[in-house]
Amino acid sequence: MLNVDDSKICIVGLGYVGLPLAVEFGKQIHTIGFDINSARIKELVNGKDSTLEVEEELLAQATNLKYTDNLQDTRDCNIYIVTVPTPIDEFKTPDLTPLISASKAIGQVLNKNDIVIYESTVYPGATEEVCIPVLEQVSGLTFNTDFFAGYSPERINPGDKEHRVTNILKVTSGSTPEVADFVDQLYRKVIIAGTHKASSIKVAEAAKVIENTQRDVNIALVNELSLIFDRLGIDTLEVLEAAGTKWNFLPFRPGLVGGHCIGVDPYYLTHKAQAVGYHPEVILSGRRINDGMGPYVAESVIKLMMRKRIHVVDSNILIMGLTFKENCPDIRNTRVVDVIAELETYHANIDVYDPWADPDEVKHEYGISLTDQLESNKYDAIILAVSHKDFIEMGAEEIRSLGKKNSILYDVKYVLDKNAVDGRL
Repeated sequence: MLNVDDSKICIVGLGYVGLPLAVEFGKQIHTIGFDINSARIKELVNGKDSTLEVEEELLAQATNLKYTDNLQDTRDCNIYIVTVPTPIDEFKTPDLTPLISASKAIGQVLNKNDIVIYESTVYPGATEEVCIPVLEQVSGLTFNTDFFAGYSPERINPGDKEHRVTNILKVTSGSTPEVADFVDQLYRKVIIAGTHKASSIKVAEAAKVIENTQRDVNIALVNELSLIFDRLGIDTLEVLEAAGTKWNFLPFRPGLVGGHCIGVDPYYLTHKAQAVGYHPEVILSGRRINDGMGPYVAESVIKLMMRKRIHVVDSNILIMGLTFKENCPDIRNTRVVDVIAELETYHANIDVYDPWADPDEVKHEYGISLTDQLESNKYDAIILAVSHKDFIEMGAEEIRSLGKKNSILYDVKYVLDKNAVDGRL
């Protein structure tokens, strides 16, 4: 078995997950960061990270890290760590295309005794049922005889500068007991928080997918409570704060549930559950509730406008924030687009402002043109959709100044005082 100190690592995929990991390994071990996006490689070579996950000074500290978009440059590596996205398609079915493509690429350069470790979120069994056969077919090598595998689910929280890759405990696993020990030792070189070695790859896969499924279901409960309390004329946040005085009450808040984890991972689990003949009622019910919150926000704003006799058709509405979470440029699976889509059915004029999002990426992914400046006294309604620090610093009075005298201010994220807004989720 390979010695950890002799490892030559290739990180496949240099996004929010792959780059921080590559940088940490690159401080100690010969590491190559591989990505098919040539523009991404170029910016990293120049010491820049457009995702804002890794600061320039940290990039500079990874003296053993090289970047490439040429697969052949990875041939000397003996450890391949896959950190590509695992999205869902328009039918909310797992899209394993990036994972399969990465496996095909690795298969072309895989050598005897190499280890392939997957970090991408999948359903239990996917690594051994989907990825390993691809590696075997392309490489001509035999699994657990000529090459081996591991699974160590990513736990990156985009935009979080407190919980980073090194201080988040890491789950590890391997395709044999010896490989499991090796994978665990490998990650222990960079994970200060320590590791938890699972008994099998399937257990590690399942652990990852339920982490976010649990959060999704809890948020769905609070979102449903918000729908109920709205009909009862009760402020949801006040109820949650009162209930939160009990020591074991979980502090979840209602909101738009998007991003690359919470709004996606449950569908991987439900897909596998249905494949083995079980219909997961609670998980799918929670998903339906959370996926319906965007239209609910839009309808709530429309009702508030009508109560003030604001003509909705051709009205000007400002959406503040598009990224899936605050203080982060990540727009993947943002559910703010659901709010926008619903408002457009009323033929309103929508401006979207987000200083954190990349305008070109937003245009490419969603066909939305971001406005680059805010105008005073222009809007009939303003929706604070993402709690960027920029917006919090503006405060209610400055945000109000963007609207007309009789305008609506709706706070999705509970960042403004209750008495300063016309409505909140």
